[in-house]
Amino acid sequence: MNPVEKLTALIDEVEERMAANNSVSNYNNNLRKENLKRTHELYQLLKVEEKHENFETIFMYKAMNLSGIGLKRDDFCKIREGKYIQIISIAYDVNNDGKKIARNLSLGYFGKAEKVSEELRKDIVEFVLRWRYEKAFRHTEHYQELLSKL
Repeated sequence: MNPVEKLTALIDEVEERMAANNSVSNYNNNLRKENLKRTHELYQLLKVEEKHENFETIFMYKAMNLSGIGLKRDDFCKIREGKYIQIISIAYDVNNDGKKIARNLSLGYFGKAEKVSEELRKDIVEFVLRWRYEKAFRHTEHYQELLSKL
């Protein structure tokens, strides 16, 4: 293969990789847009806006958990008998001594687990999972930005 052919082959390979990367990037962007749209729908449906008025800033919390319904593989979507279903966000504050302390905030209280309809339970679980998914996208952006500075 002469130098021109090698260069042409290299250019073709680079263009193929760029096209593949753009395809993955477009897929991720569309996936993220769909996730945000559905998360916002659930935010309204579950009346989370009553506890946290600004949808965009809801992702400032460090974490989001759920009480009364299992999120682990072995108890996924199963209610915890006698418990109350609640969406709990976790924020960190600094106390007077400069120590970081966790603060749990209720974003939604839905009553005794046994009395909440299966459809509502699924919406609650979906909201928490979609919030976490968006949070993961935001962490990815952060690390991509840091890597680009290297």
